[in-house]
Amino acid sequence: MNLQISGHHIEVTPALREYVENKLDPVIRHFDQVTGVNVVLSVEKLKQKAEVTLHVPGKDMHAEESGEDLYAAIDILFDKLDRQVQKYKQKVQDHHRGEKASSQMAE
Repeated sequence: MNLQISGHHIEVTPALREYVENKLDPVIRHFDQVTGVNVVLSVEKLKQKAEVTLHVPGKDMHAEESGEDLYAAIDILFDKLDRQVQKYKQKVQDHHRGEKASSQMAE
């Protein structure tokens, strides 16, 4: 898996990098087919903004969140992303289950 963390008008400190990696771990555990992750942390006047794009086979998932505290924005961001990943995983599993059922009926 390729992880890229970048900052726009902000320096990505080792503490920020570690925090993002720790928040990303549960998402990766829920869906192990992640091929790449791009995280952009930025500051716009008084707003702290975090964006993430997660690459999985056949789909790219994007989420963004902004707030006064960057760490809080990262927390909410990865909660959103986790819900998206779980929904996509469920959709993929249901889709494959449907194919097996229809092929068994044809026999």
